[in-house]
Amino acid sequence: MKVLVTGAKGMLGRTLVRELGGLFEMMSSDLPEADITNESMIDAVIEHHSPDAVIHCAAMTAVDRCETERDAAFRLNAYGTANVASACRRHGVRLIAISTDYVFDGSSDRPYDEFARPSGGDTVYGQSKFAGEEAVRELCPDHVICRISWLYGEGGPSFVHTMMGLADGSRAILKVVADQRGNPTSALAVARALGNILARPNLCGTFHLTCEGEASWAEFATEIFRLAGRNQKIEPCSTDEFPRRAPRPKNSRLEKMALRLAGLPQMPHWKDALKEFMSTEFNVKG
Repeated sequence: MKVLVTGAKGMLGRTLVRELGGLFEMMSSDLPEADITNESMIDAVIEHHSPDAVIHCAAMTAVDRCETERDAAFRLNAYGTANVASACRRHGVRLIAISTDYVFDGSSDRPYDEFARPSGGDTVYGQSKFAGEEAVRELCPDHVICRISWLYGEGGPSFVHTMMGLADGSRAILKVVADQRGNPTSALAVARALGNILARPNLCGTFHLTCEGEASWAEFATEIFRLAGRNQKIEPCSTDEFPRRAPRPKNSRLEKMALRLAGLPQMPHWKDALKEFMSTEFNVKG
């Protein structure tokens, strides 16, 4: 099976190409040769490579920047995704589109399953990604939408890399937000789950691919430092103490109901996935 990855230079794209290379014929595309906002260009790329499936990772993911560059966010995340979806439909290619927990507003007191109704949330990023989801549903019937959150992976940038950089002994206490909860998720775990989805060519719909279990950012940081053997003191704090241009959802937890219903393997627990990642990325045993 031939699989084309858009945004292949990004953290998830790099992981997909490397991890799935032994199972599928993986092909990379990214700027400047594959501009998803140029419908003729992305159509030509898909026609040239003639893939069986496209995993669409290309996106504007800088959440705060999206707030100040609204047109750019929608150009990439909505219009660009529509171009990819249209090209996939024209060429008879299956589309697997990567989305985000930010399509929800984060106000629920329980994890969001795949049947919860998204609204785009309170951020330009979430609204533009939700518009992209809707374009995929409308323009490419043969599709899977996969939502992820709190992602980290080889080379970063990610929360894990930021915490490891901050734990250099120069700060006696490190303040970390404790009133936002989510599912810390390894790009490697996502890649493996996408491999399972690729192996089911008739599978369609929306899937959540975050790791099992939940944590606050402070709990996530605590586990990072424990595995790394860093004696870094953490002081839990509130979101209000770290105001950001784009509001962060209090609840980013995603339930993996669709994986269960489809009989696909469940995602690993976030602590197990983090331990595997830390051992390879930072050479720590945990």
